[in-house]
Amino acid sequence: MRLFFMVVRRVPPVPSPVLLEVYALLRGRGFEVEDGIAEEVLTRPDSERFEHDLYVLKSHTELALSLAGTLQALGKRLLNPYECCVSAQNKIVAARRLRAAGVPVPRSWVTGDLGLLRSVAAETPLIVKPHQGHRGAGIHLVRRPRDLDAVPRSHRPMIVQEYVRGPGEDLKVYVVGERVFAVRKPFSESSFSIPGVACEVTPEIHEIALRCGRALGLGLYGLDVIEAPTGPVVVDTNYFPGYKGVPDVAPVVADYIEDYACGRVSLDLPPAADPPLTDAERGERRPPQARTPAGAPERML
Repeated sequence: MRLFFMVVRRVPPVPSPVLLEVYALLRGRGFEVEDGIAEEVLTRPDSERFEHDLYVLKSHTELALSLAGTLQALGKRLLNPYECCVSAQNKIVAARRLRAAGVPVPRSWVTGDLGLLRSVAAETPLIVKPHQGHRGAGIHLVRRPRDLDAVPRSHRPMIVQEYVRGPGEDLKVYVVGERVFAVRKPFSESSFSIPGVACEVTPEIHEIALRCGRALGLGLYGLDVIEAPTGPVVVDTNYFPGYKGVPDVAPVVADYIEDYACGRVSLDLPPAADPPLTDAERGERRPPQARTPAGAPERML
């Protein structure tokens, strides 16, 4: 069986040790394994013959995602499936799906005019981030309404999330099928490149992690968790992470890829139900009393 890994250009250009071990394990089991970076080859999406039995989507770039969509349209098998990766990558879509699945996530807003958020920013600090951002790029912290004026205008959609205060370190949660792992590391703008230290996975984090996977239809994925005073909050998700800092994870990943390639496991994107409204959101949706004509019934906006 032929496998093709759609990988990302790394800086510095050093292959992932975990991925190299996964390749070696799969080749030892009789798989033909190849990989490629979408940005470094010339491809004819209108006429290319795609001959591999399974395409493993590791890259998060828009070009790789577009080619994955082409493969999906041709009926090729992908891990993770294309539509599931798109839902995880799009933070606006993911916010809705995770909230509907009962995952603790920050309140979020979208708009093309950040000035509309002044009343919200007066109530709580906010995080403004690209809707398909990766590795912390393009994120802005808004502590007060006037900070909105300093956020650069973007031609790309942005998602605004309620800022969640945490202990100052990242809890990175990594999942392979039903197996859940976690590492801790100090928070910084470059913390994505630091392996971190493996730590215990609590039953609560375990359940939250698997709920994320079911909501997004993913089998290989990661999530960023902030341990707020009120409990853990999922602030980001991504498909096929690097699993940095997780000891002996390569055999677990190789086993899952083999099971998926052989049809022993499958993934799909479930429908997203409407989440229940919180008391705060019920208040947000109710029109101000001054705008309700006397004697007229109130209605939800």
